[in-house]
Amino acid sequence: MRVQAIDAAQPFDFEFKAKNQQQAQRQLKIGVLGFGNFGQFLAERFVARGHRVLATSRSDYHAIARKLNVEFFQDPNDFCEEHPDVVVLATSILSAERVLSTLPIQRLKRSTLFVDVLSVKVFPKQLLLSVLPPEVDILCTHPMFGPDSGKASWQGLNFMYERVRIGTQDARRVQRCETLLSFFREEGCRMVEITCEEHDRQAASTQFVTHTVGRMLGAMELQSTDINTRGFESLLDLVNNTANDSFELYYGLFLYNQNATEELERLEQGFEQVKKQLFGRLHDIARAQIFPSHMSPVPNPPASPIRASNQIAATSNGSSFDKSHSSASAAMTSTSTSSASESRPDSEHVRL
Repeated sequence: MRVQAIDAAQPFDFEFKAKNQQQAQRQLKIGVLGFGNFGQFLAERFVARGHRVLATSRSDYHAIARKLNVEFFQDPNDFCEEHPDVVVLATSILSAERVLSTLPIQRLKRSTLFVDVLSVKVFPKQLLLSVLPPEVDILCTHPMFGPDSGKASWQGLNFMYERVRIGTQDARRVQRCETLLSFFREEGCRMVEITCEEHDRQAASTQFVTHTVGRMLGAMELQSTDINTRGFESLLDLVNNTANDSFELYYGLFLYNQNATEELERLEQGFEQVKKQLFGRLHDIARAQIFPSHMSPVPNPPASPIRASNQIAATSNGSSFDKSHSSASAAMTSTSTSSASESRPDSEHVRL
């Protein structure tokens, strides 16, 4: 009689293999195109989630890549020949077109998923549609956070996306796109699905204005004090956050969002309106000082403009004049009044 051993754990081996296969389907080979601060920021999270990450950039980032467990290729040909499932466009806004034009796209798999993470959306959407072959999938996204605001956690932070072109007839391509989106969802992001056009319209009123105000306050060189209010602390935080972003990014937000010019004009108009209100109130105070409402017409001219302006200054500062200065002003007024009285009849009045 011949006895054969049977592995009692055979059913469990099947479940184990099925689980591994499912995990393998959720693991992507992600190529990061542009390995600057934001590219490194994303790559670190991708690796932590078990994805294999490749990167390429003009600068040599081999040392940083090794620390992050990322495979770095300075030659874009070598990068493309690794056939990543997903290519994340993480360049600056200004260099995106040049980088894409020099990328050997023909060395990639025909069904590669391209994902852009730029801060403007209509521009990269149109760029990717015009440069990439029709069989390549396109997902436009904007993580509304960065290395500073998302350093500790992405929980509750906005992540905008639009499925621009996904090969819906191939279930694997659909699943690949959903796997990438689920990465951001599982990191705690608030997923916002809107069009690129709507994103740029809204972002001009939020992101661009925020960067503009932060840079204006930065130009004022605001300094912390011993009596900071919470509001002032918030302004200092705004300055610090915007100062950490390059001017190239800010210029890209202006140049490649057609709504930015309108928002800049609105910001200027708002500032002018506030100034008008302030100086308008000051003008009213000045007239009240020069022409009191209870004063009846008199043949003498109104008080000297010098005296009036000094009174306005005194009112604004909440203090009285120096006695000697007041005496001098009074003497000038008396002299002016006497001269005016002698030079014309009492019946002539000054037109106000």
